[in-house]
Amino acid sequence: MTNPALRVAIFGVTGRMGRALLSALDEIPGARLAGAGASPQSSWNGKDVGEPSGTAKRGVLISGDPAQALRDANVAIDFALPEGTSANLRACVAAGCSLVIGTTGHDAATRAEIENAAKQIAIVSAPNMSLGVNLLLKLVELAAAKLDEGYDIEVFEAHHRNKKDAPSGTALALGRSAAAGRKISLDAAAEYARHGNTGVRPRGTIGFSVFRGGDVVGDHTVTFAGIGERIELTHRASDRMAFARGAVAAARWVCGREPGLYSMQDVLGLS
Repeated sequence: MTNPALRVAIFGVTGRMGRALLSALDEIPGARLAGAGASPQSSWNGKDVGEPSGTAKRGVLISGDPAQALRDANVAIDFALPEGTSANLRACVAAGCSLVIGTTGHDAATRAEIENAAKQIAIVSAPNMSLGVNLLLKLVELAAAKLDEGYDIEVFEAHHRNKKDAPSGTALALGRSAAAGRKISLDAAAEYARHGNTGVRPRGTIGFSVFRGGDVVGDHTVTFAGIGERIELTHRASDRMAFARGAVAAARWVCGREPGLYSMQDVLGLS
């Protein structure tokens, strides 16, 4: 159901995901862009939000001050760099504004800040906003629960050359789903690096392989490798609009909800 009062602020609006979010928001009748945020050092601050992408002016100026960007918003979507999350969180708490976090690569301290902020405002935080990936998370958990340690688990992910964190947040989430299916801790089972004489693969480990190059939007494959057979569950993203549309759907869902830390599984009714 369309929420005619949806007033969205976008943090990280000058990036590729920020531009995709503007297009996704335009698809929702009754929704409007209420504010736009960038880093305090951005050369786009003070300019119309349409200028970075070379599109028509929208009458909304980009601000390096999160509080200013939130002034007329009732929900925010954050795809800024992870070092900007803390300031954006504090501004949302002060404004009583719901928040969708699609940024990945947070350290433990920032993750703790998100959990504390969720006691005061409603937050959807997910490493990947697409419907397909969130279905994949469920399928991986189910497969891991049904296939014993005779099946080795490997998570492969590929992204563009400019992605800074590895493995991706989505890859880690897939690893956590596999670990949950086996009722083990990912911290104890994960194997992130292999070099030299590594020896025989330890039984029950969850391996991660990473590719960076070109303009790959995002590919993820979870392999269950047994003796005589191999099961592969794959999601490939060819357009950032899949993530942007999911983030806007999350914003519609979380706006006005009770404080709490929610996931896309909650948004999609899969939890």
